[in-house]
Amino acid sequence: MKETKQYWKSTNECISDETRAIINEYLLSLKLENKAEATITKYCSIMEQFFTTCTFPVSEVYSDYVLNWIKDFSKDKKPKTIDLYLATLSSFFQFCLEEEYMDHVVMKKRWRPKIHQALPHYLTEQEYARVLMAAEDLSLRNRSLVLFLFSSGCRRSEVANLNVEDVDLDKRTVKVKGKGSKIRHIHFSEQCCLVLREYLKTRETKPTDPLFMNKFGARLQTGGIYKVTSKLGKMAGLEKELNPHACRHTFATTMLAKGASLEFIADELGHSDLNTTRVYARIPTEDMMLAYQNKMG
Repeated sequence: MKETKQYWKSTNECISDETRAIINEYLLSLKLENKAEATITKYCSIMEQFFTTCTFPVSEVYSDYVLNWIKDFSKDKKPKTIDLYLATLSSFFQFCLEEEYMDHVVMKKRWRPKIHQALPHYLTEQEYARVLMAAEDLSLRNRSLVLFLFSSGCRRSEVANLNVEDVDLDKRTVKVKGKGSKIRHIHFSEQCCLVLREYLKTRETKPTDPLFMNKFGARLQTGGIYKVTSKLGKMAGLEKELNPHACRHTFATTMLAKGASLEFIADELGHSDLNTTRVYARIPTEDMMLAYQNKMG
């Protein structure tokens, strides 16, 4: 992926030079922590919104001002959006405390809105069976792609970036570069391995070639992966759209039903925070067992 030039720097001239310098130091620290470009860009945008209205120095920012700004901003905004803004500002002011740009705590934990955490969208026993049957009619590339999504739990962006050299068919493992450029080694099923091996036999491959190619011989991008799963969902007669993330959720629920630990699932999914994985533990046990019985026998 091509890197946007100096995305970690704010150039907003409505912000004072002193404050902008601190913001850019903070953004650079995020870059050095291997935060994703999209994350840093969003954080930059949020701080620019705040400091274009807050005209006094960072050292003089006080709690009531931030709270009133958040209240004004919160009108007609969803709780998740408000929480993102609070988390961003909290992270920035914590950085300022550590770097001694300010000497007092600004943010309060009680300001964070309560957010209902929805259960992951995963396929039921019947839905998964219909999808597997429909997948039999797909091309080798599309079938291997779908089986890979279901048995590896990879994000579609991770799949799109895979090269042939990243995959070990004998060990059924793959080296994946996840969020923040973090490398992890994950596994995929024997069925997927067999179909993937047949797919790769249909083309001449070099180690640096993309694992999945489009019809023009170029890398299959995330949009193309989405189209494959969406079309498959319609072929299977699903009421809801089948997207790559539903494949990822189905993988996680299957592993949990099989008895895998949350730590193992978190490693496979590339979750840096175990609490992100804990949402799968909220799925009713009966549902998980039905899913497992269908998928694993």
